[in-house]
Amino acid sequence: MEQKEGRVPAPFERGTDGPKVIVAGLDGSDSSWRATAYAAGLARRQNALLAVVHVQPLLVAGAALGAPTAAITADAAEELEREARSAIGRMPEAGGLRWEFHTFHGDPYTVLAEAADGLKADAVVVGASERAGHRLAGSVAVRLVKAGHWPVTVVP
Repeated sequence: MEQKEGRVPAPFERGTDGPKVIVAGLDGSDSSWRATAYAAGLARRQNALLAVVHVQPLLVAGAALGAPTAAITADAAEELEREARSAIGRMPEAGGLRWEFHTFHGDPYTVLAEAADGLKADAVVVGASERAGHRLAGSVAVRLVKAGHWPVTVVP
């Protein structure tokens, strides 16, 4: 290979390419489970950390009516974490997967974006929205893509 004068070729680096942290959004929907499974396979193959992020929505209306919303959402998050641990434990070669589970409260887009930034994510994987209303207001996935901070994979 001919080298141009004045240019030193970059040294080859083995094993340093690829994502180090992959964030997967998990809300319990079928598409979010498929997204988490996809992200887990990607993280395992890339030897990246999988950060599964569950966002508990703020149930303002229920709280205003006196419903114990904090206990309900905490129970739901704990159940999702148990299901995630079980599902990842059943994966072939799951022993090589490094992963962690995070639960936050708030707006799903805002929290996922903040989590991805805070965890220094190299990629974000989410499921496609299953709600018809998101065609008008914009889904979390579309908003993450438009933010343009990380590569975003949307799993149907």
